[in-house]
Amino acid sequence: MKRTLQKVPRARLAGWAVLVFILAFLSYAARLLGDGDPPEDALYQWQSAIGGLIQYAIILIIVLALARDLAPATLGLRRPDSWAGAAGKIVLALVGIWIVGFLLNFVLEAGEEQGLVPDGWDAERAAPFVANFVVVALVAPVVEELTYRGLGFAAVRDAFGVAAAVGITSIAFGLAHGLLVALPVLTIFGAILAWLRHSTGSVYPPIVLHAFFNGAALIAAVSV
Repeated sequence: MKRTLQKVPRARLAGWAVLVFILAFLSYAARLLGDGDPPEDALYQWQSAIGGLIQYAIILIIVLALARDLAPATLGLRRPDSWAGAAGKIVLALVGIWIVGFLLNFVLEAGEEQGLVPDGWDAERAAPFVANFVVVALVAPVVEELTYRGLGFAAVRDAFGVAAAVGITSIAFGLAHGLLVALPVLTIFGAILAWLRHSTGSVYPPIVLHAFFNGAALIAAVSV
């Protein structure tokens, strides 16, 4: 049975738009005005984990404030209609993003732009790496999915339709990372996550896919 979802007020959409604009502005400003890429061992530093936790805590607080009084299901905080169907779509989406990422990385060489993936394993600094792993593979996917495929998707969809929600939230997701060469890859990744959100009616499958993707990338980086 199809569920009737609560409409997201336009004022919440405006608030979300301001939030993502600020995130994108700060990300690009930091890259342009800073000293370039982060250090190669950023994920082996405690300050990276602490800074990430603070950043995502602030974003989550703002998103929850914008989502106040909205039903959880409106934000996609509900079980998919079928977990088996959702699992199949997660696998399909994962294969899709790996193929697209490989092809675009081959053409654009965008894999190293963010500079966060370590070159190898450093057993002496395992503790800060684990802390950063938790931030990147667990905290970031939850907060980012609630921001873009949760509140953002619902707000844009209610105002302009599903196609606009997929397009706008995907571009916003890409821009928020503050990258140039990798922007197409991130935008397509965002579109795949948005499709997963729409097709399952839930934000949980995108969270699972996002977490697995980030975690697998980090594990592969220190294992190869």
